[in-house]
Amino acid sequence: MKNCNFQDLIDAARPLVRPLTLGRPDFDAATVAAAILSSTGRIYTGVCIHLSCGIGFCAEHAAAAEMIKAGETQIQMVVAVTEDCILAPCGRCREFLIQIDPRNADSTVILDDDHSVNLRDLLPHHWLIPNSEQDVTPNA
Repeated sequence: MKNCNFQDLIDAARPLVRPLTLGRPDFDAATVAAAILSSTGRIYTGVCIHLSCGIGFCAEHAAAAEMIKAGETQIQMVVAVTEDCILAPCGRCREFLIQIDPRNADSTVILDDDHSVNLRDLLPHHWLIPNSEQDVTPNA
């Protein structure tokens, strides 16, 4: 799917939001879903899992794991959604996506139906990407 737009990616994620209670009433999954469009045009999806002790993970992590399973690391566009809104990635996810592949600094993060920013804009003065002029080609 090379010509994917915002709505296509949102539509890939939103049906995956199916809240599920896990082992305790305060443990849940699939309250947030994410979709990643890779640089090759494939869409990867994932859902969050919320548990105690910090052992859960965000939907972006699950989608990125699917992408990595397929041998890809470069993100073209990413979105995270709930049943009724679009979420910006949390700080942990921002860092995670950049560390997977520094070229992801130039990936598009969907903020709402009409607005987006590059991931680098959400991580100013990043230690891997110190300025916007820096080459983001990963080390070989």
